[in-house]
Amino acid sequence: MGIDTGNTAWVLLCATLVFFMTPGLAFFYGGMARSKNVLGTIMQSFFLMGLIGVEFCLLGYTMAFGDDISGLIGGLNKLGLEGVGTAVMEDTGIPEMAFVAFQAMFAIITPSLISGAVPGRMKFGAYALFSLIWAICIYNPMAHWVWGGGFLAELGALDFAGGLVIHILSGVSALTLCLLLGKRQGYGRIPMLPHHMPMTILGASILWFGWFGFNAGSALGVGQLAANALITTLLAPSAAMVAWVVVEWMHHGKPTVFGAASGCVAGLVAITPAAGFVTPLGSFWIGVIGGVICYFAVAVLKNKLGYDDSLDAFGIHGIGGTWGAIATGIWATTEINEAGANGLLYGETDLFVAQLISIVVAYALAVVGTFIIYKVLSAVMEMRLDKNAETMGIDISEHGESGYNQSSL
Repeated sequence: MGIDTGNTAWVLLCATLVFFMTPGLAFFYGGMARSKNVLGTIMQSFFLMGLIGVEFCLLGYTMAFGDDISGLIGGLNKLGLEGVGTAVMEDTGIPEMAFVAFQAMFAIITPSLISGAVPGRMKFGAYALFSLIWAICIYNPMAHWVWGGGFLAELGALDFAGGLVIHILSGVSALTLCLLLGKRQGYGRIPMLPHHMPMTILGASILWFGWFGFNAGSALGVGQLAANALITTLLAPSAAMVAWVVVEWMHHGKPTVFGAASGCVAGLVAITPAAGFVTPLGSFWIGVIGGVICYFAVAVLKNKLGYDDSLDAFGIHGIGGTWGAIATGIWATTEINEAGANGLLYGETDLFVAQLISIVVAYALAVVGTFIIYKVLSAVMEMRLDKNAETMGIDISEHGESGYNQSSL
């Protein structure tokens, strides 16, 4: 099959949109952090654009999409993108290099999401090394299991754009890591409020903009499926934003801008695994329920259990991704995507069971894998800042610079 120039242009465009999401995430998290940690928080996302970009092209792609080995991992036949240069993907007519570029952007943003649970207290070197090992040992195998022909794909699990592979893995790993690191100094005793809400809203807006490429690009071509994914990526976060703000208004007494941004992202997370499998009406309900569930995870559950998931990586990505994977097993229909399956609302149970099994596998991999990586690294290096450095802030203590320098002129 020759190259389909329309599909190729679409995938390359969407890859650049997804690339822009990581700076968006950096702004989203940076505005939520305290002012003394803004640069360090941004750096934890921005630096991974380089680090994981190198790792995925040289090693990650072949681990995820190389020749399948017993349903567990890809072979090394595409190490360093060997043999990929002139290959064309048969189903879509896009160069495999375009697919590599698209998947690389997913690999970059996934470990960046974890940083939302640990701002202001993890050493930069430890975070960078943790992220690299996490990408190799946790992300790449899971990507193969679901997208590369591994055992979860054989089981029948569906994940259109990363609810299982990206959001559950990163969100649950974030929770595990924040528990291992411990709480910030003064957590629960002194206010730790977002220092720059306009920055956070800008970040959320960039994320939503890029998410159209994230989900619609996962169709790997132009057509009805991409259009459906784009519409569901509009409707679900819109519904989740409204639901979050309404529930917050009733529960907290005021509708907040921060709540609107959080609700939007929660809806985006929830629709990610389902975007190319459900109807627009289905995406509306996924968004509404996702907004409500994630609000209570952030505003109620976190406070009751007392864990310091600082920027709600687990409450939004872990919980939202879990709901999205379950919802896919409920609302998916072959009327939208013949390559998918029918969920509970369409009279079939196999998909729902496959989704539940996949969720359990993702949770187990994230918890056990993160625990092992942390313990191994902590045996050879300091993972957490000392008290003085944490009080000073990571901008100065780790990077020797400040986000807001005051001129004497």
